[in-house]
Amino acid sequence: MSKVQLGKKVADFKAASTGEKTFKLSDYKDKNLVVYFYPKDNTSGCTREGQDFRDNYSKFKRNKTIVVGVSRDSLKSHENFKAKQEFPFDLLSDQDEALCTLFDVIKEKNMYGRKVMGIERSTFLIDSHGKLRKQWRKVKVDGHVEEILAAVRELNRA
Repeated sequence: MSKVQLGKKVADFKAASTGEKTFKLSDYKDKNLVVYFYPKDNTSGCTREGQDFRDNYSKFKRNKTIVVGVSRDSLKSHENFKAKQEFPFDLLSDQDEALCTLFDVIKEKNMYGRKVMGIERSTFLIDSHGKLRKQWRKVKVDGHVEEILAAVRELNRA
């Protein structure tokens, strides 16, 4: 499967999701989709990012946009994280890194002086026709969700 490209249709994918579901991209035709990749459940930055999406979720819904979070954590970890933070959206488990590979988010990182491969915080906006319209890489949490909402509103006006 080739990697995602701006302006191109994203290959249909599926992944295990919270709520004992299977998420499938093709099930979300007629809605925009925000897919955000984060490194790890229950870490400070990832918690803040998820809370920002949670706190703005009704604005995404009003703009016909679904939000899903993705990390390599297990579904059990995701279920606990989602419940603890009261996320109204699903989290997808990508333990085999298929989605991480499709969206090219596994990067070399420096952890306490050691080089490791991990998820680079990234967000993707897919339109209601399945095309990748915008991508944010090397995301800083502060102000990020507001930036995505602005992009969603702009997309809906187009």
